[in-house]
Amino acid sequence: MEAARDTMIEQQVRTWNVFDDRVLDVMRQVHREVFAPGYGELAHMDAPIPLPHGQTMLPAKLHGRILQSLAVDSNDMVLEVGTGSGYLSACLSRLAARVRSLEIIPELAALAKTNLLAVAANNVAVELADALQLQEQSAYDAIAVTGSLPIYDERFQQALRIGGRMFIVVGQAPVMEAWKVTRTGEREWQHESLFETIIDPLINAPRPSTFVF
Repeated sequence: MEAARDTMIEQQVRTWNVFDDRVLDVMRQVHREVFAPGYGELAHMDAPIPLPHGQTMLPAKLHGRILQSLAVDSNDMVLEVGTGSGYLSACLSRLAARVRSLEIIPELAALAKTNLLAVAANNVAVELADALQLQEQSAYDAIAVTGSLPIYDERFQQALRIGGRMFIVVGQAPVMEAWKVTRTGEREWQHESLFETIIDPLINAPRPSTFVF
């Protein structure tokens, strides 16, 4: 497993422009196979890993880009939208002070809690909730949204503190963009396009209207 993990980091994550040593070290420390039971070394392959209810764990290279873009430090309060099996939560837990992770599917929330307990990620709180009902303001230093938004929703950027950073994917296949959103003032945000990718939308995320002629 250690060899598979090293290969994943060197051939997938680093080659996808992830050079932050803190991120690479955390991805070495967090055993990905714990969060993909039954897959063994396949948990380190360059592909999404199937999870219950038709969900997937994102590829490791994308997790690396998320972690690098957020630049989380040891004093940060982090929000994760879409816990899945808890892998990214565990990585964030080793970088941040506290992580609040929202998962809409009960079975996945329970699975993530079990997995996080197994790796002693004791500063992560997994909650069963629909993040699209979030109403918080200026509460987080970093936000990771692990499902895409076909239509951008400003509720997540409103939840950032000044100086806070958010990773989010916006658009519909075949054209989706990963953004880094930084709150620079009370009513000011900077949106930076990072790269193109395709990931599944958040459950209940609004879609553009379909016109029928």
